[in-house]
Amino acid sequence: MSKDNPLLADDALPAFSKIRPEHVEPAVEALLADYRSGIDAITAPGAPRDFASVMLSQERLDQQLSRAWAPVGHLHSVADSEALRKVYGPAEEKLTDHSIEVGQNRELYAAVQAVADAPEFAGLGRPERALVEHALRDFRLSGVSLEEPARSRFREIGVELSKLSTEFSNAVLDATDAWHEHLTDERDVVGIPESGRAVLRQYAKDQQLDGYLVTLKQPSVQAVLTYADNRGLRERVYWAYQTRASDQGPHAGKYDNSERIEKILALRHEAALLLGFDNAAEESLATKMAQSPLEVMEFLRDLATRAKPVAQKELTELRQFAREELKLDNLEPWDVGYISEKLRQQQYALDEEQLKPYFPLPAVIDGLFGLTEKLYDITLAPRDGVDVWHSDVRYYDVRDADGRVFAGAYVDLYARNGKRGGAWMDVCRARFRDGEHEQLPVAFLTCNFAPPTEGKPALLTHDDVLTLFHEFGHGLHHLLTEISLPSIGGIDGVEWDAVELPSQFMENFGWNREALDLFARHYETGERLPDELFQRMLNARHFHAGLFLVRQLEFALFDFLLHLEYDPTTGAQTMAVLEQARKEVAVLHPPAWQRFPHAFSHIFAGGYAAGYYSYLWAELLSADAFGEFEAHGVIDRATGERFRREILSVGASRPALESFIAFRGRKPEPEALLKSHGLA
Repeated sequence: MSKDNPLLADDALPAFSKIRPEHVEPAVEALLADYRSGIDAITAPGAPRDFASVMLSQERLDQQLSRAWAPVGHLHSVADSEALRKVYGPAEEKLTDHSIEVGQNRELYAAVQAVADAPEFAGLGRPERALVEHALRDFRLSGVSLEEPARSRFREIGVELSKLSTEFSNAVLDATDAWHEHLTDERDVVGIPESGRAVLRQYAKDQQLDGYLVTLKQPSVQAVLTYADNRGLRERVYWAYQTRASDQGPHAGKYDNSERIEKILALRHEAALLLGFDNAAEESLATKMAQSPLEVMEFLRDLATRAKPVAQKELTELRQFAREELKLDNLEPWDVGYISEKLRQQQYALDEEQLKPYFPLPAVIDGLFGLTEKLYDITLAPRDGVDVWHSDVRYYDVRDADGRVFAGAYVDLYARNGKRGGAWMDVCRARFRDGEHEQLPVAFLTCNFAPPTEGKPALLTHDDVLTLFHEFGHGLHHLLTEISLPSIGGIDGVEWDAVELPSQFMENFGWNREALDLFARHYETGERLPDELFQRMLNARHFHAGLFLVRQLEFALFDFLLHLEYDPTTGAQTMAVLEQARKEVAVLHPPAWQRFPHAFSHIFAGGYAAGYYSYLWAELLSADAFGEFEAHGVIDRATGERFRREILSVGASRPALESFIAFRGRKPEPEALLKSHGLA
């Protein structure tokens, strides 16, 4: 079987070109059978109850499963097909059921507890003790103490939630790919800069069409809503994008996630009650830095009291500008990005199109890697001949100062059909030492930038640059871990409201002159980003910071209230809760037909349920951490080595707050977040 099935091969890297949908089910079945046999051996009467026999044995079983499933899950996100979907969903349900089965295995729980109770436990290293402590907590959160019928019901809920999450994500992708508008009249694209029109022409060419093809891929949406003079086109794109997978919009009801949202929230609430929590928000905080729902709500509402007056002032100014300069009396949501760009150009003489020629993607990648070398004394070198899923993908070896390869990364940066929108980092392989053999960490780094067009390299906006730096920060957290226990190494096991610290931290370098000088050069002339243009960037950095922050607060408050205040007698009341959140923090209210939640994959198909606030929570940590770099000249090797040692390398071997204090010398200070948005 293993010789014929690439998912069962013991290769250092997945053989993507050989993986077929028909390989998935037999691989999962074989690995689950092996896993169950392994657990039986661990829990057999008379089997040793020491760390190596219990904890390392289970880590080994987890890695065997992960090595096969990671490439399947990744292909589902970046190269989706109907055939893959048919096998992916059922396989994921089996894996979820298996995970809960293991989490409810009382014999295994007793074996782990025996490791914790043994006299030798105190003599274990900090990572080893953390692995045991995390395992015991996770047993409790898997319902190990539940009696029937609650025990079986909890397991059923987990499987159903897994299924609904996959269906939610599929619906968003299908709705995104389903809509397009073919334009042949040049008047329809007036205002869109040449770089944006080139992307739309390329989309048309891909479909053997003349003219332009407007789609719901991010580069297209961004080009239209920011620059198109055609207000009707802006409205249609906004309408299609903001009603994806819902009961509204151009495909109303076809991909509708409404019922899935209701079921997901009901099941999460029921599962939380079974575990003894009052609601899903409380359960979520069991694995986060925040200690209580009250602490989260106070954090969000305190930010809102500071940000909302600023946002109201910014909106008033925007409306006045629209009225006086553009003769537009009714400011609609599809006008905001467009008019904001006009106002920004007037106030700061700064246009993203002026910046894009200085951010050709190949140079940005080289600069990002150069910055990493300066901070952490590592290099990333491209390796040819690695089996990948698309010709756009590149693979890089990560080498230390002596040239030794200690990690690797797949980089997939362009938007295309069958690829989920957004940007993310995911784990391909975790660092794991098993006897003499060490498995090296490998990351998937994925973005959705506009591809190269008509002989030009891909040109990034500055926001794109920050996105790339952000995801690479996640990647470094995974790649630079020195913890060889996968369950607590890299990003795994780290409190969810701290996991964004390394990623948001990296964004700060996108505003630093010395860092920009590593890559910000005109793609045609090689000219360095002019000082005067850089100064205008800095001047405009906090343009509409209030509006941005209240939007993030709206997302975070909506998510947390949705899980905190769920009432089984009334159901989710999704749109009512969203309106409640908007009344608290928003200054701009979209039309009643807008259906933002129906494509909010972060909380319904990702890991951010009752945790979207984590972006703001971790931004406080990252801004404060960057202050230490600013105090030492920003690009400072010694500070970088301390950040690597105290934050990036330790994974979840100790609490995130302890790691932060070890680096910063004190607890985080809230003013750092306000300063980062220009609101201090």
